[in-house]
Parts: sequence; C-alpha cells; structure tokens
Amino acid sequence: MENQIKIQSSAPMSGFQILMVALCFLMNFNDGIDVLIVSFSSSEIIREFGLSKSEMGYIFSAGLAGMTLGCFSLAPLADKHGRRKIFLISLIMISIGMFGVASSQAYLPILAWRFLTGLGIGGILPTITTTAAEYSNDKYRDFNVGLIQAGWPIGAILTGLICADLIPIKGWHYAFFLAGCFSAMMTVLVFFVMKDSEEFQSKKIEEQGVKVLLTEELKPNTWRLWLAAFFGFMTLYTVMSWVPTIAKDSGMPFELATYVGISLNIGAAIGSSSIGALGSKFGLKKIHVMYMLSAFTVMQLYAFLPLNTLLIFVLVMFIGVFAQGGFNGIWPILSRIYPTSIRATGVGYTVGIGRLGAILGPAVFGILSDNHVSNTVLFVLFSLPLLVMGLIIRTLPSDKL
Repeated sequence: MENQIKIQSSAPMSGFQILMVALCFLMNFNDGIDVLIVSFSSSEIIREFGLSKSEMGYIFSAGLAGMTLGCFSLAPLADKHGRRKIFLISLIMISIGMFGVASSQAYLPILAWRFLTGLGIGGILPTITTTAAEYSNDKYRDFNVGLIQAGWPIGAILTGLICADLIPIKGWHYAFFLAGCFSAMMTVLVFFVMKDSEEFQSKKIEEQGVKVLLTEELKPNTWRLWLAAFFGFMTLYTVMSWVPTIAKDSGMPFELATYVGISLNIGAAIGSSSIGALGSKFGLKKIHVMYMLSAFTVMQLYAFLPLNTLLIFVLVMFIGVFAQGGFNGIWPILSRIYPTSIRATGVGYTVGIGRLGAILGPAVFGILSDNHVSNTVLFVLFSLPLLVMGLIIRTLPSDKL
C-alpha cells in the first residue's frame, strides 16, 4: 500500500482523483452559498424584524459560533472515522439548518438554525482541505488545495447574483429554501460518489485530539498557525459579512449593493485560485506575506480615498483578491505541515481557533458601527490583523514552505 501511494504521488492524477478534488470544490461552493446568503439577505432580515446592526451581527456570529464548534468537534473525527462520514453528517446539518431559517418567522429561531448550519460547515472546511491534499499528486497538491478554496467565493458570487434578482421578488425566505435544496443534493452526491482515500486508509493513529498537535516537533508551528488564523479570520469574516450592508447604507439600491458583495467574491476567486500555484513556484510564505501587505494597502485606500461607485467596486474586488485570496494560502501551508494521520485534526483545530476571531470581528464591527464609529476608522482597525497574520506566517520555522 505504501509503495502504491508513493507511485500515486508522482504519477499523473487519474480521473477518479480529479473527480474527488472536484467534489471537494463543490462542497466548498456549497459552503459559499450557506455563509454568504446571510450577508446578501441581511438588509432584508433587518427590515422584516426591525433589528439593529448589533442584533444582525449576532446572527452572523451564531453561524460562526457553530462553525467553531464544528471545527473542534466534527472535523477531528474525520481522522478516526473517515472523511466521507463527516461530510455526510455535516451536509445533513447544513440542509436542516437552511430549511429551518427559510421557515423562521421570528428572530430567535434564526439564531438557532444558523448555529446548526455553522456546525455542519465547521465539519466540512477542514475535511475538504485534507481530502483534496490526499487525492492530489505532488505536482498539483498546493494548486488543488488552493483551487478548491475558490469554490467558496464562486458559490458566493452566484448566490449574490441570484439574491439580487430573487429576493426583491420572492423574498429572503425563498432564497434560503433554495440553498437548502442545494445542500440536500450535495448530501446525495457525496453518499453515492465519495470514498476515503487510500492514503487515509493506510494511516493509523494511536492518539487523538489536540495533544498530537502539541508535540515537540509540531508545537512551534501549531501555535503560530492558530494565532495567524485567529487574526486572519477576524478581518476576513468582518469584511464578508458587512460589505453589502455598508454599500447599501452609502445610498446604493439593494441590487447594486449586492453586486458589491459579488465583486468582493470575484476577487476572492481570483486570489484563491492563484495563491497555491504562485506559492508552489516562489514559496508559500513569501507569497502569503505579499498578499497580506497588498490587502492592508488596499483597505487603507478604501478608508481614505473619496469614493464613488466605480472605485468602491474596484477596491472591494482587490480586497477580495488579496485579503481572502491571501488568507486562503494558509490551507496548502497546513496540508504541508500536518501529516495525513492527523491532518484533519490539525486543520480542524486551526480553523476552530480562527473562528473565534471570526465570531468576534463581525459582532464588534456592528457594535462600533451602532456607536457611530466611522467606516474610515473601522477599515483601518480591521486591516491591522492582516499584517499580524502575514508576519506570523513569515516566521513559521518549517523547511516545507
């Protein structure tokens, strides 16, 4: 088995390997729908229930809290029970959660359903990264792990396009119903198509849990990765959650403000699909730092330049390229640092720690906004964590990067 896996790592990828990577891409595409549909629907949810921005921030954070718990509890189980089982459990949770929000007629049930949806999403993201790495050969591993991250913003782009036309006519409840239908379809597809990789099946692990990440060999990288993910997620989810609402508050109609969110995700798709390839050629750490510095610069331009509609679209797109695309450079880094037997655990805990920043960011942004802190100050404040993330990744003492 070991010799067969070594041959597979150097041989061209088979049709089945490509299919498995494509399936990981589609599951991340589905996650993009499930997360961003809340952002694109936020102004209508606020209007229907008479919510403050702080209360809307709690809806964002409820999903993120579920994602955090899913990363800590569901994703590590993929190292013990297999990737496919965790995919199925997670997709069922997402489907139920989306249908639950679609049928909600009050504020509190939305919080509960978003938490359940987030729980499922938290189980999927670390596991697709792990699965794509295992099904890739050496030549395309970094590229594929980066490429599947582009599924997320592409799902968000299509969600935005559909929401811009659908919500004014059918309402936001119907949009959530359609998202639930797609998640249910993905559940069926994974059930009939997905298999655990031979690389995973050949690896056994005696010890489970966080202790395996804090051995003398892995501990220096683990702490750095946890901190980097925390600061990166803080800015990333704040920008993704609030950009459409900020645009609408600036006077844009709902449809145009939704397209600003789409512009962010077009940039994210470009950045996410390119960073793995560039990292393979020039070094993952070096490229990641360049993306983070560029993201910080673009956010300063957004904060201080006199903005018009065209400039908003352009700057938001480049925020997507460098902030979200750059952040996604962490996934091929994780797939290199953690071996197959503990990879889902390593990615899961890193994402889980990062989600704590994702919970904090949107909620703090909403509270500060309610207290009349200007968008200029907010963008400056929330650009700083990107610099911190870039600097931390640059200090990773690994010769694998």
